[in-house]
Amino acid sequence: MKNTIITKLLVVVFMVSMMTISAEAQQSRDLQYHRAQDQTGLNVFETPKETDVEFDGLNVRIGGSNTLQFQWLDHENSGAVDIFEIGPNFNLATSNLDIDVQLYRGMRMHLRTYLSSRHHSQPYVKGGYLQIDRLDFIQEGFADDIMDHVTIKVGHMQNNYGDAHFRRSDNAQTIFNPFVGNPIMDAFTTEVGAEVYYQNNGWLAMAGLTNGKLNQSVVDAPEGQLQTHVSLLGKLGFDRQITDDFRFRLTGSVYHTGQSQRTYLYAGDRAGSRYYNILTENSSEFRIPRFDPGFANELTAIMINPFVKYGGLEFFGIFETASGKATAEADRRTANQYMGELLYRFGENENFYLGGRYNHVSAETNQGEDVDISRINVGGGWFLTKNVLAKLEYVHQTYDGYNAGSVFRDAKFNGIMLEAVISF
Repeated sequence: MKNTIITKLLVVVFMVSMMTISAEAQQSRDLQYHRAQDQTGLNVFETPKETDVEFDGLNVRIGGSNTLQFQWLDHENSGAVDIFEIGPNFNLATSNLDIDVQLYRGMRMHLRTYLSSRHHSQPYVKGGYLQIDRLDFIQEGFADDIMDHVTIKVGHMQNNYGDAHFRRSDNAQTIFNPFVGNPIMDAFTTEVGAEVYYQNNGWLAMAGLTNGKLNQSVVDAPEGQLQTHVSLLGKLGFDRQITDDFRFRLTGSVYHTGQSQRTYLYAGDRAGSRYYNILTENSSEFRIPRFDPGFANELTAIMINPFVKYGGLEFFGIFETASGKATAEADRRTANQYMGELLYRFGENENFYLGGRYNHVSAETNQGEDVDISRINVGGGWFLTKNVLAKLEYVHQTYDGYNAGSVFRDAKFNGIMLEAVISF
């Protein structure tokens, strides 16, 4: 028995040693045109066209994220619809697995798998893509003058609509989000498509298209029903480090679907809300308290995002309008979202931050309600290392304008959230 224990301990020590050696070797070989998944990836949006990493053969990078939350929230509504009794406790721990492969000079693959998430009890692939920043696979140095400014992405991937998705929590990858929740009207979808980028001297342009489907299938809708057509998206912007202390970025994005059985721009995230069991008595409900305007057809969404950083002071904003209609509706409806996020980062390497966020959605629902949803977040965080972040926030969200039979009639929730994330 004693020998068995010693043997197991030796095996564990050996495995930890090999993992440490592997991690050190991996850190010495970074990837080209890649956003780091730790603190150094903060405030990186589209991957830059500059790289100091030389290609020296196939390079596989294994990374991931793990997040654990402690939730201490209270919620209430008018009482017409029952909701869970909730108390302080831990939420389900979430986990991601990332595989990034440098295939050739300027050619990289990314694949993300959700190992643990609210919606699925089993691991499943979120999506992946091939990113091309050089055309050396055709001929060494081929069209380098053009590719100094151009990037091509192809895959079943998260679409680059707006800038909020660069700061949102993606299941367990929460290190880029200074707070716990994502925007109330959370634009996120993964569809098969392609995007082409042009970057030059701070200016950015992107054009893309997708097949408009979250779940892929060659089966068309029956005759007489709506067919899902191609969705188009684009982005224009400016992003420059004006001085050593001052950075300015401003982008405008559009997503348009002419016809669809269902659009997923605000309902495509299968990982679920970061606040658990809020305003529901359905244990399988994972979307609340996000708001989906329910546009199933003829969706046009526009998002404008300012980002300003001066020293440790940082502002990020969302000005968004979306219009469309449900399948049976004759008239278009509109939903508007506004969000402002102000942070102050301080300490050595800006390892600490304090800040607040205000988020408001005003929309007409397919039930004819004119609703308003408002959220305030106040909190801060501490990067223990560049791979480990601890957050603490107070959140308060209210609902107004819902009908008497709605679960959101006179509803609100508030309280404390603690979140710890490891990302590498």
